[in-house]
Parts: sequence; structure tokens; C-alpha cells
Amino acid sequence: MRPGVIRLGFVPLCDCAPLVVAHELGLFAARGLQVQLSREVGWATIRDKISLGELEAAHAPAAMVLALSLGIGSFKMPSVTGLVLNLHGNGITLSNRLWASGVRDGATLRDFLRSKRGETALTFGVAFSCSSHNFLLQKWLRDLGIDPAKEVNIVVVPPPQMAANLKAGHLDGYCVGEPWNSLARVQRAGWVAALSPAIALRHPEKVLLVPAEFARTRAEEHECLVAALFEACQFCQRTENREQLVEILARREYLDTNPAAIRSSLCGPFRFNKERIEPNSDLHLFAGPDVNEPGLDKAVWARQSLVETGLLQNSGLLNRERLVSIFRSDLFHAATRTQSGSAQSEWNDSVEEEAV
Repeated sequence: MRPGVIRLGFVPLCDCAPLVVAHELGLFAARGLQVQLSREVGWATIRDKISLGELEAAHAPAAMVLALSLGIGSFKMPSVTGLVLNLHGNGITLSNRLWASGVRDGATLRDFLRSKRGETALTFGVAFSCSSHNFLLQKWLRDLGIDPAKEVNIVVVPPPQMAANLKAGHLDGYCVGEPWNSLARVQRAGWVAALSPAIALRHPEKVLLVPAEFARTRAEEHECLVAALFEACQFCQRTENREQLVEILARREYLDTNPAAIRSSLCGPFRFNKERIEPNSDLHLFAGPDVNEPGLDKAVWARQSLVETGLLQNSGLLNRERLVSIFRSDLFHAATRTQSGSAQSEWNDSVEEEAV
């Protein structure tokens, strides 16, 4: 490999959009970076390739950067993030078989489970164990009075394979990022029961993950990488750019799926099922006040998601000092010091115009 090339991994989801935009609009090249995007099957592949040095950086669930640093479920690889790529973007999808049985929402799912006690447990998929998806699904179930450890089975399935497994009957439901919830509806394999803003408002979703060694030894390139992706996040947030995002993401090298499924969550309105259609202005938050900085609050949320899903037994392993050494606000501010001020001004102007 030529020195200076950055192999940047991503999983095909709507929230990989900043990586795709930075590549397609030449934002990486404008900063002198040689970036090769690498489409991966799922998060376990991202984790393993980062650990083995086959990727220099990746689009990754926020909790993965903590889990990888501690060696939870994998090789231990000290890692950091200098940028949060987005908030929200996930949903919970249920099968048509459950719909035919009278399930219409979380409450009727609970009633269905209680009526079937003693029978085979339902099986739900999540995109990765150390991710928001596992936490969001378990929280949604617990809030309904369903014990996720005793009343259902939870398995890991790569995001692009969710809808096919639902349609085949291998899953009764799943929690995943878009567009794989909307695809199930488009393909008439399932319907969407809930979206992540209603489960955990403003939760951090994906981050730019790099090994700590990369951030140290290739600091200038890393700073440029964060800056380029931050600019891309701002592009992705603007409503007038969303249709262009749909067209690009639908291409074979990126999501390779039905544009209608991508459009539902990026442009709206969002179709949960044949009876429920709603605006979705806050489903994908790529930029805006307190979105992109990897602050302590986001690190604490990611730590709590590991604790509540039983993956982190000793939260003391991730004390405040350790968290801020992984979620690096300092790297974010160094990379975006010229952009963030102008971006904040744009957001303030936008808010003032709306108020008028």
C-alpha cells in the first residue's frame, strides 16, 4: 500500500452518507488526503479489520470505540473518535406475521407475548452487540414491561441482511439503522413499530473511529479527515441536499438498494405501515448544535449502553479520565476551529429566520 492512503471502512446505511459525500464531492482530495472507501458487510468486520490493521479508520457505532479500547468481545485496540457523524437514524421493525396476529405497536406486542407464554420465544435481530441497536431494542422492550433477557431471543445480523431474514421467517423483528427498516416495508416483509428519537432522544449513533496510534502518528492526516467529514455532515443535514443524497447512496457501490427505502427516512414523510405516516425531520441529525462534538455526555451515554446490555460489568473501567481520552473533543475542535464558528452562525441565522 502507498504511504498516506487511508482505508476508510463503512457499512451500507443512510448514516454512512458523510463518508460518501466527502468522497463524491472531493472534500478528502481538497485537503490532500488519499482516501479509499471500503464497503463492509457488518460491524464485526469493521471491528476485526481495524484490529488487524486492514483499515485505518471507520464509520462505527459510538459504543464500539469504547468496547474496542477495552477488548470487549474482540482484540483490545486502543481507539479514539474525534467526530460524531450523526444522532438517531434507527428503527424497530416487526414482521407481517405479528401484524396478522393483531400486533400494532409495543403495547399489543406485550399483550401478544403474554398470551404466548410457554411457547417458542420470538427472535429479534440487532446490528451489533456493542451498539445503540442492542441498547435501543432492550430499552424499548423493558419500557413495555418485557424482559429482553427472558422473554425474547436477541441475535446479531448484519444490517443489509435484516429484511431478507425477516421475510424468510428467521426473525420476528429487529433494530437497525435506515434504510433497512423502510426496505422491509417497501418489500412488504414487515412494518416499523418505533424510531430511535422516541426511544432515546438525541442519542449518539455513528462516530469516526480510528486506532489511537493512527491519531498519534498521522495526526495531520487525521485532523484533515475529521475536517472533511465535518464539512460533509453539514452538507448532509441540509434539506435541499437530501434528494441528491438518495440518488448517490442508492448506487451499487454504496447501499445498492431501492431509492424509495432511502428516501423515506432522509426526505420523508416516513411510512411506518399502511395506517401510519408521519414527518421525520429529526430522524437523521448529521449536524447542528451539539451534534458532532464527541463530548463527555456522548461518551457517558455510550458507556451506559454497554452497562445496560450487560456487556460492561465494571463501569469503573471507563471513568471520566478514560472517557475523555477516547471521545476526543480536543481533536474535534482542532480540526473544526475555522468551520465550526461559521457553521454555528449559519444555524443561529436559520433559527432566527424561522422565528421571524
